[in-house]
Amino acid sequence: MSYGLELPLRGLIAGVIIAAPVGPVNVLCIRRTIEKGWRSGMVSGLGATVADTLYGAVAGFSVSLVIQFLLREEGWLRFFGGIALIVIGVLYYFRTPGSIKGDPEESEKSDLISAFLLTLSNPSTVLSFLAVLAILGLGGHRPLWQTSLLVGGIFAGSLAWWIVLTSSVNLLRDKFDDRAIVWMNRIGAIAISAFGLANLLLSRGYRHQR
Repeated sequence: MSYGLELPLRGLIAGVIIAAPVGPVNVLCIRRTIEKGWRSGMVSGLGATVADTLYGAVAGFSVSLVIQFLLREEGWLRFFGGIALIVIGVLYYFRTPGSIKGDPEESEKSDLISAFLLTLSNPSTVLSFLAVLAILGLGGHRPLWQTSLLVGGIFAGSLAWWIVLTSSVNLLRDKFDDRAIVWMNRIGAIAISAFGLANLLLSRGYRHQR
């Protein structure tokens, strides 16, 4: 298989592997899709895709300066990211969700930026990419054009996951009423806060290792 097809394909696989595991962004996209519709969930997924692609580019281009910074400061990044997740979870828990039949109250720009920052708050993503790329036989240096194909595949793979997830959830959207939305909002908020608490607990170990 030529590099013109092989690298984007392997990058696509890496993008799906990184995006698919259940995490706060998945919870957020599901909640927004049910509450506000497919477009809101997909815009949130696009924000996560941009962040995944950024981290994928750092791993793919082996930007050692950035990688060393993330490794060195992972404890603090997890600490502040965990606090941010807990705050978001608390705000969502006490926030009154809009009617499922109503118009979205939050702008698409806000949906995109919040999902982008939420994904970016997890510095271990770039380390996960390094591991996945190594497993797929993509470790080491390569010409710029080849790495660009790889990063393009990562973008496509991550985006494909969010398209599949939000489209699947949107098919079930009509089965939820406003009461169910309230409970989904609370469950999602608790899940996001739990991810934040886990990050705080993990951050202690990383900071104590220094």
